[in-house]
Amino acid sequence: MTALRLTFAPWGETLDELVGAARSAETAGAEVVWAPELHRSATVTAAALATGTETIGVGTAISLAFTRSPMVTALEAMDIDEMSQGRFILGLGTGVQRLNEDWHNAQWGKPVAHLRETVAIVRHFIAHARDGAPIDIPGEYEHMRIKGYQRPYFQARTEIPIYLAGMGPLMTRVAAEIGDGWISHELCSPQFVRDQVLPAVTEGIARAGKPRESVDLVVSACCAVDPDGEAARRRAAGIVGFYASVRTYADFFGFHGFAEDQEQVIGAFKAGATAAKLGDSVSDRMIDTLTLAGTPAEVAERLTAYEGLVDTVKLSPPTHGLAPDEIRASQAQLIALIADLTSTS
Repeated sequence: MTALRLTFAPWGETLDELVGAARSAETAGAEVVWAPELHRSATVTAAALATGTETIGVGTAISLAFTRSPMVTALEAMDIDEMSQGRFILGLGTGVQRLNEDWHNAQWGKPVAHLRETVAIVRHFIAHARDGAPIDIPGEYEHMRIKGYQRPYFQARTEIPIYLAGMGPLMTRVAAEIGDGWISHELCSPQFVRDQVLPAVTEGIARAGKPRESVDLVVSACCAVDPDGEAARRRAAGIVGFYASVRTYADFFGFHGFAEDQEQVIGAFKAGATAAKLGDSVSDRMIDTLTLAGTPAEVAERLTAYEGLVDTVKLSPPTHGLAPDEIRASQAQLIALIADLTSTS
């Protein structure tokens, strides 16, 4: 048993397989399944999850906030909320500048201010789409001016929870201030939560004048489980190697005392190591600090380090540098662990 809410980010080579994994997680006792946005559309994936499950919450973790208009984001959220009968969580994140501008031809600007405007419009439109009243919301990055619009369809809820992703203090603070939840980066140690995240969360909720309990703090964790703990650690090494190869994360790795470790990974990358091989340059110490990897008992113990710091853990199987059959086996072991931890097996 754990005091934390356990949620799950399913994997599948096909949408059918991904939905099947979500159903297994639902049976195991996970409380939410999350859909990311990179190789698939987060909202389309979430729609598949909504229709393929019965009771579990369905969220995007995350949907890119600036690549859709706020109106399209709101419409998709209402549609998925209807499909899930009120189980949807809209998780939004900014992404990085290059992704927005070069991949999506989207406006970047000042991301914190841009996200504020986006959330305000999405919330207002969801609340008033059926009113028929004019909408006039000005903004520097996003605005909405609508007359003569009234959505004629069933609406499951007029308020849909909005969770915001944040890694740095400014984005984390705004997530706590205007969001119903905060979602962490895929690598987020208990130490990082305690020393870097919680001060910003405290400031954000104070600015909003709301109780701490009103914000669901969701830490994301790559989780590799195996009776052979070393085998589990090596499966989790890929995600650490992937992020360590990017100098943008130098402050993050430096915070944990891994500046030299990161340089080793960058050196391997420059020498020609492929993404599948970057994990070979990652030490067990990095894996143990930044992921949940090991035997079932070891992972259960490491989970307790988040208790009292966050409310929810989003568990995902390792994928970087692994063949589909390895990912599939790791996912099955992770779902079995969730069942054990929630006492539903």
